[in-house]
Amino acid sequence: MKRLILTLAALLCAPYTAIAAERVELSSDVYVEKISHDANGRKSVVLEKPLKVIPGDRLVFILKYRNVGDQAAENFVVTNPMPSAVAFQETIDGTELVSIDGGESWGRLKDLRVRMGGGYRNAVPEDVTHIRWNIINGISVGSQGKLTFRGVVR
Repeated sequence: MKRLILTLAALLCAPYTAIAAERVELSSDVYVEKISHDANGRKSVVLEKPLKVIPGDRLVFILKYRNVGDQAAENFVVTNPMPSAVAFQETIDGTELVSIDGGESWGRLKDLRVRMGGGYRNAVPEDVTHIRWNIINGISVGSQGKLTFRGVVR
């Protein structure tokens, strides 16, 4: 039980950073996906605030960014380290770059390789340590946006 509480605390307190931070404010929410059945037995996915998480739980992370400055925020970056207790699965929009080496280098997951012994293998989602989005078009004063990704509790 103690491990679950610590894991949940780590999920909710994961650091988020943005270049252009003087104009861009970030906030985040974490939800656990639950399967619900209606009276007719039809399944639907429901997002709930997690009270506790256990290995195998599917999580949805929503990062919100908002321009709180007095000028447009253009060409900024949002970087999210993956909590160590969570294995990355996917993003919603597919525009992200990922790192598999603690944020040292970046690329599309399909293009990254992991050293194994004397060779290499293709990187898989569970290798991801950081996710990065380049917000090239920017946002005007007072505007906001959101970024979403999924993970599974290890």
